[in-house]
Amino acid sequence: MTQNTDNDVNVRLIEKINKVEEDYGKKFSNTQKILMTTDGSITAILDVLHGKIDLKTLEQHFEEATEESAKLVNVDVGDEVNFREIVMHKDDQPLIYAKSYIPLKRLTAEVKEDLTRADIPIGRILKKYDFETRREINIIKIEKANETLIDLYNTDEDFLARDYTIIKDGEILMWIKEYFPVSYFTEN
Repeated sequence: MTQNTDNDVNVRLIEKINKVEEDYGKKFSNTQKILMTTDGSITAILDVLHGKIDLKTLEQHFEEATEESAKLVNVDVGDEVNFREIVMHKDDQPLIYAKSYIPLKRLTAEVKEDLTRADIPIGRILKKYDFETRREINIIKIEKANETLIDLYNTDEDFLARDYTIIKDGEILMWIKEYFPVSYFTEN
């Protein structure tokens, strides 16, 4: 039996992306792999790749947590959560589509206000308030385009998708799922 060491910390992510490549029969670019496996801010990566990106909120509302959303963010059914659906873009070119659930009881009034009043990426909100967080990547996979993705990207190609949680003080602060077409970010 082998014991995991500090050097094995990223093995699980490497195995996940390797499995997706194997199942899909395609090697992904280094940029795609970074976007799928980073435990840091996607916003920061996109800013480096494309210059400061913008965010457009497609849908945002407060709702009572359903069984599904309550499980994603570890709250009780009926607790108030924020549902947010956004697209990160540069010059009206969609880059990353994302949806999220955020339990309101874990936000300060200031964070809640920033989240709901403006098109600010979550990565920038966390940085603004100097939140110490970590990301746990749950799933990396290929998904078929749904109606929303087809409308946004004007393509029905397959999408790389991942979902993860942002953890603060041992609790889930946010659950996020991100998508982009497999033809995006193919340069290394």
